[in-house]
This record gives sequence, structure tokens and C-alpha cells, in this order.
Amino acid sequence: MSDLAVAGDRQAGRFAAWALVTTILLWASSYPAIRAGLRGFEPGPLAALRYGAAALAFLVPALAGRLPRPRRADLGRILLAGGLGIALYNIALNTGEVTVSAGAAGFLINCSPIFTALLGRLVLGERFRVWGWIGSLISLAGVALIALGEGGGAGIGSGAALILLAAGCQAVQFVLQKPLLARYGALATTAYVVLSGAAFLLPFLPAAVRALQTAPTASVVAALYLGLFPAALAYATWSVVLAYFPVGRATSFLYLVAPLATLLAAVWLGEWPSTLALFGGGTVLSGVLLVNSLGRAARVQT
Repeated sequence: MSDLAVAGDRQAGRFAAWALVTTILLWASSYPAIRAGLRGFEPGPLAALRYGAAALAFLVPALAGRLPRPRRADLGRILLAGGLGIALYNIALNTGEVTVSAGAAGFLINCSPIFTALLGRLVLGERFRVWGWIGSLISLAGVALIALGEGGGAGIGSGAALILLAAGCQAVQFVLQKPLLARYGALATTAYVVLSGAAFLLPFLPAAVRALQTAPTASVVAALYLGLFPAALAYATWSVVLAYFPVGRATSFLYLVAPLATLLAAVWLGEWPSTLALFGGGTVLSGVLLVNSLGRAARVQT
């Protein structure tokens, strides 16, 4: 390999590393930003305002013809991914964060890889080892501790249960997006899923516009920040990360999001989850790591 090629690879590696750091920080900041936005907006209107801003950002490359046109056969999959992974995910997450702290919410969303693995077992026939089931049970125990620590219990309708619903929606979105990523690439797939999710949130937009007249400035700034940075920019930087790093290595860094969200919430909002919720968060992470490291068996080649 020539010196120029080595230098180019190093430069690309540094760019990808900065993109990874940017993604983690922005996604971690979304949890306290949601709490800040909820001080001026209801959960549905906050989601509509956030993804209205994100959709406008993605419309620029779409209208400029920089994105491949989706096939008619993929439209249903795109709409379902946007409806579940963007619209329902954000409504459930925002509603859950009304009563659950930002840090605890971040730990609960970390259950998404477990739901993804279970969906892979049910839908794709991927094997799930005994360690996978053990890790899942450990994470569920952590979820119960978080729910108790946040004072909501683990019952249906509690904030913790709604955030678990959001994690399940995210897992379904990951499964739905898998073939789309192969056909269109990360940026185009994300753009079309975000645009479809924003369309499902349009019924909440009039209420969001009305709330803008009385919402605190800090809540308005938080809502716009959520749309332009954790939603739009972070997905773009994440596509850079996926283009350079192996998927498994890239996603392993996302375990840093929940601890960082807890620290950012402390600085931004003066908010700490309870000791029991923090212990439950560590338990959730332990179970997820066990599932991803020892729980999945290699697919048998036929």
C-alpha cells in the first residue's frame, strides 16, 4: 500500500471516529432534551415538531435528486418502519419520559438489542443460545428495578412500560430496515423512514403550532434541537460510522449512550435517576452485553 493510501485511510479513520463521537453525544443528549421539551409541549406535538424539523432537513437532498427513488414494492416497508420506528416510538418514549428520568429512559431503550435478537429468532430463524435467554432474564430484572426506582411500577401504562414499547418499536424498525439498507444505503433509507414517520405525526402538528405561542423558549429550542441534531445530523454521522466500521463494532459503542444521557441530564436539568434505577440500568446493560456476546449462535450455513 502506498504512503498516500495509508494517509488516506488514516484520515478516513479519524473522520469516522469523530462521526462516532458526534453520534453518541447527540443521541445521549436526546433524552434530557425530550424532558426539557416536555415542559412546554405534550408528547405527541413534541414528536411532530421534532420530526417536522428533521423532515425539512432531509427534504433538501431528496428534492435535489441526491437520493435514489424508492421502489414501489418497498413503500409499504418504508411506511411501516416510519409509523412504528419513528411515530409510535417517539410518542411512547415522550409519554414515558413524562414520569421517567432521562437517564433511566436511556437504559430502558437499551433493551432494544434484546428485542431485535428475539425478533431475529422468531422471524429470521436465527438461533438463540441458553446465554441469550439468561441475559434476557437479567435485563428484565433490571427493567423491574428501574420501574420500581422511578416510582411507576412495572404495570401496563406506566412510564417504564411505555419506554419498553418504544424499544420494541425500534427493534421492529431495525428488522424492517435491514433489506432497505442493502438497496438504498444508510442515508437514503433514513431519509425515507424519517419522512414517512413525520407524515404519520402530521395530525399532532396543529397542536404543536398552537403550543409554540405559550411554550417556554427553552422548550422550543429543545424541540428544534431534537429535530436538527439527534434526529437529522446524528443519523447522517451514523451512516459515516457504518460505512467505515463493522456493524458489530459500531453498535457496541452505543452502550455509552445511556450513561452519557444520565450525566447530561444531571448537568442540563439537575436530574439524577434514583439509586435503585441506576443499579437497574447497570443490570440491563449486563444482560444486553451477555445476549450480544454469548447469546447469539452463528447461523448454520446450508
